[in-house]
Amino acid sequence: MKSILHGRLIFGLLFLFLALGSFADGRYIPVYDDGIRVDYKYYCLGFNKEHKQANWVYYELGSANLTGKASRKNDFRVDPKISRWSATPDDYKRSGYDRGHLCPAADMSFNAKAMSETFYMSNMSPQVPMFNRGIWKELEEHVRNRARKEKLYVVTGPIFKSNKGAIGKGKVTVPGYYYKLFYSPSKQQMIAYVLPNEESKRPLNSFAVPVDKVEKMTGIDFFSQLPDDLERVLEADTLSHVSRDGGQASGGAYRPTRNQQVIAVIAVIVIFLVVHFLIKHRGGKKKKKKPARKPVKKPGLSKKSIKKNYPH
Repeated sequence: MKSILHGRLIFGLLFLFLALGSFADGRYIPVYDDGIRVDYKYYCLGFNKEHKQANWVYYELGSANLTGKASRKNDFRVDPKISRWSATPDDYKRSGYDRGHLCPAADMSFNAKAMSETFYMSNMSPQVPMFNRGIWKELEEHVRNRARKEKLYVVTGPIFKSNKGAIGKGKVTVPGYYYKLFYSPSKQQMIAYVLPNEESKRPLNSFAVPVDKVEKMTGIDFFSQLPDDLERVLEADTLSHVSRDGGQASGGAYRPTRNQQVIAVIAVIVIFLVVHFLIKHRGGKKKKKKPARKPVKKPGLSKKSIKKNYPH
């Protein structure tokens, strides 16, 4: 029984060590100073009341999200959670711009409700038609292809620089640029793209930029929940090794600092000593041997007594 308990303790210590050696795989919602955060079941956004659209949209994307067959209903509608500031479908009518998804409907095809929620107007932004149906669509498909192989955390939004005016009665701003970035925990990589809101024939990889640049252009702090050393390395990467198809970068891999390496070595040594101690003493304290019992004399006369009292 004790050996089983010791085994569980050893396993627990090893698990704790591995857990402490990695960062939490939680939600990396952007840090923002203004706007209204709106949460849905499968994604969330930071809404900008002035521009009548989201500053950012955040969601997790993996292979499980892309296996469903929910049908697209195109049920564009006012967001009931922020109906006071939400754009309306009428704002886009005869404007010359597409209702461009920030969180793509195809990324939520696993669930009918999830897909339907992407058609709230808070998730729309005015996009040049050939941009929305061209290079932007290509980028969305690229992210989905990568998500089929690994889990990604995706952030997308407009950049309000060199804007193209506003549309509709609601005065919905037409952004000059858009960004999309994602973080891969398994490969510890961040890749970001900034694209002008216009038709383009350029290759997708030519729009790759460091995450730091997107933060400066938007004023948003992305993935701040990551350890500082990791965040600093990944966000500063120039992504000079992005493949021609706009794919994953070979650069930007996180390397631990000297102090982190020393701490890791010390932790391994401590774990080894603890395990060695437990194995050595797994039997517990040795029990003292009890002295052998003396044979119990049977009742009756001994041979000596018989000879003495009954001589022949």
